[in-house]
Amino acid sequence: MSDGTKPIDDPFLVGYQPSELRIASEFLTTWLPFLTRDLCRCCATSLADRVRSLSPEASSDSKPANPDENSSGLTPKSKEVQLACDNVNGDDDYDDNYDTNLLGSWKDGADGKSEPYQDASTSGVASKSLSVEASNSKMSWADMAQEDELEEEEELNKRLVSVNASSGDLRITKSTLPREQREHIRFMSVKRKKDFVSLERDKGKYVNVVEGLELHTGIFSAAEQKRIVDFVYDLEQKGRNGELKPRTFTAPRKWMKGKGRITIQFGCCYNYAVDKNGNPPGILQDEMVDPLPSLFKVIIRRLVRWHVLPPTCIPDSCIVNIYEEGDCIPPHIDNHDFVRPFCTVSFLSECNILFGTNLKIIDAGEFEGPLRIPLPVGSVLVLKGRGADVAKHCVPAVPMKRISITFRRMDESKRPVWYTPEPDLQDIQPLSYEEDNGYRSRRQSTRRGDNLESSGPSERSYSRSEPRDSTWRGRGSGSRWNRGRGRGNMGS
Repeated sequence: MSDGTKPIDDPFLVGYQPSELRIASEFLTTWLPFLTRDLCRCCATSLADRVRSLSPEASSDSKPANPDENSSGLTPKSKEVQLACDNVNGDDDYDDNYDTNLLGSWKDGADGKSEPYQDASTSGVASKSLSVEASNSKMSWADMAQEDELEEEEELNKRLVSVNASSGDLRITKSTLPREQREHIRFMSVKRKKDFVSLERDKGKYVNVVEGLELHTGIFSAAEQKRIVDFVYDLEQKGRNGELKPRTFTAPRKWMKGKGRITIQFGCCYNYAVDKNGNPPGILQDEMVDPLPSLFKVIIRRLVRWHVLPPTCIPDSCIVNIYEEGDCIPPHIDNHDFVRPFCTVSFLSECNILFGTNLKIIDAGEFEGPLRIPLPVGSVLVLKGRGADVAKHCVPAVPMKRISITFRRMDESKRPVWYTPEPDLQDIQPLSYEEDNGYRSRRQSTRRGDNLESSGPSERSYSRSEPRDSTWRGRGSGSRWNRGRGRGNMGS
């Protein structure tokens, strides 16, 4: 295997943008421990160098593991190659973990799985990005390769590579997929679970107390999630610097473990409990907070267009919760100053949410209830019907840092006195489950002469009457969707 070449010198890469090469480099770096597992040192080093070469910035910052400072005449890189090639000639006395440690950013965990490696010299800020990367590690390559669709002015260009049969020349051409088509493809790929069941007695008869709950996954790509999380961190910093209105940002003193998660409110000021002025829980109509940020309004449009929330209930407020390990939300039903449905988006890490009419507080940090639902990273949980108004819900102590954003619409009679409707959140129309007629005509014209069988499943997939539902049928009473118990703290 030859050494990696610079992207600018490789005819296969010249037509790609630096941002696209950076995405490819990040993805392949993640998989290098697997890709180099059974290779000799020489080949593993060459493959690692080639991956690094895709991203010149990363290449300039990365350093090989454990270079011998007393060696002369060899750079760290060339020394690694020399050692690797020496091993091919019969030297078997080397570290079994060489192929992973060689990369400078990965090591083997206790369970045998590869984990991100953080150098001791990294600053505390790096832990923030590592937590984002940890959540992204579960994403598929298809998700990681997606451009940030929330940046509406960006166009995703797909490139077609062909080789001239006679001359052997490589030709790279661009094929731009219309934004509407890209959006429709992703919209139709969303998984929606709507069959949650938990039977409890209510008003003398057994009913499904979680009727109306919905869990949507695939709404946000990994790139979009990272952008949202980074934006939340920026908001947190602005709040600490006093750049947000006083009632927008709240960071209570943690007087006990689990108490005092950070909250950032937009659109209205919600009072969680009776305050020192005697105001009851609910919207404080005379208190000022900052308006919805532009990025959050883009998210709201996505939620409505992709059939997560109905166009009759477009959110006009939201609250951001930033959880540290051990933080939680105690059992409650959301205040009726907000109409139904409303939804919560989860970021950074998966956690459980419990539902039931009689959630038990086992200890200062542990709740128990009849239904436990895991909330995957990037998922959207919608609450309405009995799931919002009969069953209580709570979030037990989270195992690691988590961010949630809850979007709600205020009751018109409860809105703040200063409230003004957002012009760009009016008259949002959901996407049609049927593909656009104009696009269908264009596609059919390009396929003229093809027989019906050649279209295959990919052609028929866009004519489905509704997006995919994920029902997870066949789970027993011991499944993770049923009786749940988790640690949590009563602080809110």
